[in-house]
Amino acid sequence: MLSSALPKSPVYSQTANGAAEPAQKSSFLRQGDSVGVFYVTKVAGAEDDGVLPGEQLCYRCRYGSSPIVMVFARRTGGRVTELVKRIDKAVFSNRQRRLKGLVTLMGDSTPAVKAAAGEVAAAAKVEHVPVVVAKEVKTGPLNYKLPADAEVTVVVAKNSQVVKTHTFTSEKVDIAAVMSEVERILE
Repeated sequence: MLSSALPKSPVYSQTANGAAEPAQKSSFLRQGDSVGVFYVTKVAGAEDDGVLPGEQLCYRCRYGSSPIVMVFARRTGGRVTELVKRIDKAVFSNRQRRLKGLVTLMGDSTPAVKAAAGEVAAAAKVEHVPVVVAKEVKTGPLNYKLPADAEVTVVVAKNSQVVKTHTFTSEKVDIAAVMSEVERILE
């Protein structure tokens, strides 16, 4: 599992709610930025989406301008599994409003990351959200400029534009804040 893969970094400090805030200006995705194309390999989840485990594709492209919550995780411990469960439930509950979700894992080794992705999907009992490995396994999609020191980055988007980006440690994922943003994109 990836839960011990990333050391704490002095570049990010913890806020009162556990969010990792950049100590200096960062270039990662901000509100209003376009969410771009990125390729992944499906590992598990979303069994009825017509994509088999092992297939490579761009889910972001497949989902078009649908509202989407994307989780990029370098660690799978802490509250990550609970976040994935909540997103999976929200995607099912809001299928008429076309809500989509995507969980992308990253790390040093593709085989280890694929194994961790399978573990997360099983632990969260994911049915409606694909759990995938990024083509750029160490960094995630380069065009997303994900903070290198963030254990978990959540990008919430609507109409192919970022509404909010959150960064957290895996232990202090603010699920309520993420789900609040999900509700906001469904308005």
